[in-house]
Amino acid sequence: MKTFLVRRLIGLIPVLFFISVVVFALTRILPGDPARLLAAIDESGVADPEVLAAITEKFGLDDPLHEQYLNWVKDVSRGNWGASIFSGQDIFPQIRDRLGFTVQLAGLAWLMSLLIGIPMGVISALKRNSAQDVAATSFAVSGVALPNFWLGMVLIIIFSVWLGWLPVGGYTPLSESPIDWAKGMIMPVVTLGTALSAIIMRQMRSGLLEVMGEDYVRTARAKGAGPRRVIWIHAMKNALIPVITVSTLQLGTLMGGTVVTETVFFLPGLGRFIVDAVLSKDFLAIQMGLMVLTVGVLLANLVADILYAVIDPRIRYT
Repeated sequence: MKTFLVRRLIGLIPVLFFISVVVFALTRILPGDPARLLAAIDESGVADPEVLAAITEKFGLDDPLHEQYLNWVKDVSRGNWGASIFSGQDIFPQIRDRLGFTVQLAGLAWLMSLLIGIPMGVISALKRNSAQDVAATSFAVSGVALPNFWLGMVLIIIFSVWLGWLPVGGYTPLSESPIDWAKGMIMPVVTLGTALSAIIMRQMRSGLLEVMGEDYVRTARAKGAGPRRVIWIHAMKNALIPVITVSTLQLGTLMGGTVVTETVFFLPGLGRFIVDAVLSKDFLAIQMGLMVLTVGVLLANLVADILYAVIDPRIRYT
């Protein structure tokens, strides 16, 4: 198991390097020049050359791209995440404060997807071709097809504008008001978790249907085991293996999906922080925000690999 874990950790190094290069390159091809945005512009729309040159030199924007990349990597490796080009505030505490909310949102959406997807998948498999199966399958297709931003806006129109039950957006900490916190989190969690619920439902259904036809399940039935024991003791253990893998892998996807959800509902998370940084051409903020999300996705994948290896020891030797 230790060898398996070491191989997976070593494999993350080239992935992080490649992603860091891609992230750095993408920030540099964004339209607009942050130095010009910071420089004083006169009525003719022309920036003061001296001010523009000073700002460019201060942030190293006049250095060759490879030197800018190497300097960024060196600073991050030393624990220096840099400061925002526009606000001048350190990036690390800003990301740290917002990351907690993003993890909270993704975690709640992940939990919701398990609580909805697994029971629906079981019911759909046990009552194949019934009305319940058709309804669950329709939910799965719709959940995967509906974009997050569209679903979020529909929920706002229905529950905030028409019915007035829930706030349009914003966030109230749990410590201040549990009720207001719950009201503010319902729609974002549903928006983010619906697609994953559909994926888990389909995986649970197909996995259980496949397992129910195995020899050991038929043997358990032949020995007189009751339907509940056959399902929950014999079938579910193996049927849950692909569900655990998919749900854990999708946890990283949920972290990335918060970018859209947090923007739609005006939430103070890391996703909205990245969107604001993109709009203001704040290079360092974009780079560090995306890298933190990337590390979250990679860690989720690593957890999925470990869980899979624990459940199925054969994976350790591949």
